Amino acid sequence: MSQEITVQEMQHLPENSFMLIDMRDAYAFSYGHIDGAVNIPEEMLPEAELPRDKKLILCCRRGLLSREAADELCGAGYDAYNLTGGYVEWLRMDLENREITAQVEASIQKKFHQTLWSRFAKAVIIYELVKPGDKIAVCISGGKDSMLMAKLFQEMKRHDKFPFELVFLVMDPGYSPENRMIIERNAASMSIPITIFETDIFQSVYNVNRNACYLCARMRRGHLYNQAKRLGCNKIALGHHFDDVIETTLMSMLYGGQVRTMMPKLHSDNFEGMEIIRPMYLIREDEIKRWRDVNHLHFIQCACRFTDTCTTCAPSGPVSKRQEIKQLIAALKKVNPQVEMNIFRSVENVDLNAVIRYKDHTGLHSFLETYDTGICAAPEESSTKSS
Repeated sequence: MSQEITVQEMQHLPENSFMLIDMRDAYAFSYGHIDGAVNIPEEMLPEAELPRDKKLILCCRRGLLSREAADELCGAGYDAYNLTGGYVEWLRMDLENREITAQVEASIQKKFHQTLWSRFAKAVIIYELVKPGDKIAVCISGGKDSMLMAKLFQEMKRHDKFPFELVFLVMDPGYSPENRMIIERNAASMSIPITIFETDIFQSVYNVNRNACYLCARMRRGHLYNQAKRLGCNKIALGHHFDDVIETTLMSMLYGGQVRTMMPKLHSDNFEGMEIIRPMYLIREDEIKRWRDVNHLHFIQCACRFTDTCTTCAPSGPVSKRQEIKQLIAALKKVNPQVEMNIFRSVENVDLNAVIRYKDHTGLHSFLETYDTGICAAPEESSTKSS
């Protein structure tokens, strides 16, 4: 049987006396991990070459799967330990009594001025996302994207070009106490005055077998609209970034059979006078990660009840469609580094004269409608195909 070791006990061990193994999947590890940890997902652990002259400390999200794995390693003759409480417990301690507002704000104003602040401001201006008199509900999920968005909005408010109001809105759909604590402490450490409201969404979808994530997302959006309207807001701001936009565009083409993208702003169909805005629209995810890592920030990856019991430590299900698209884009970038920008520009430069059919607010249209008149004819295509 393995032994338990607490975060405090691990921190007092000599640096070279142990190996910290994070068993979560590579995506969760890249999202945030304990300094010095080595990522070896559970399914790869049996084949891994592990040192026998060091303590092996195993860590997962909350210390459940890692306990079983540590027991197996002990049975194989290793000196293995389970990190009590896992990554979440380490994160809780790391956030305790932390105050990093000045550091985080300075990084936005200086080191990341061009890649974060300037692109945020550019999106706000060119897409006309914020106007005088707006009251915006800045929706915070607890992840890196929404927390950065909150800080960028605070920076914009500091410039005070015109009057507008902000509410930093957090919906608790049934978070575990640990996840809610992480959100609250991160917000407090960066001086983000959050307003929290509670719902029972996780409970409502817990026993739904199909499309639970889709249903949860729809319900969350509806609750956010309702609460924002109740607070007198006319807009809700979401933290979708440039990578989300191009992934959505490609997903629509490959899996939906349509050319459709994630828009920088949308009028609500069900809540009159309400809009969604996406001010992170031009910001690259890699820059968000750099900002997070430079400031030694740690956020929750997924606060969903379905993953609260460590099911993300070693996911057994198929790779999600979005993950497939991420992998596809990464592969295409090796051949063409401009592929992401080209995908983005493809929905900025749609030539209606060179598409077979398209939709607008009046309905479905075909190129045949104007083909015989010669109006709006597309230029003749060149071809490299041999006859």
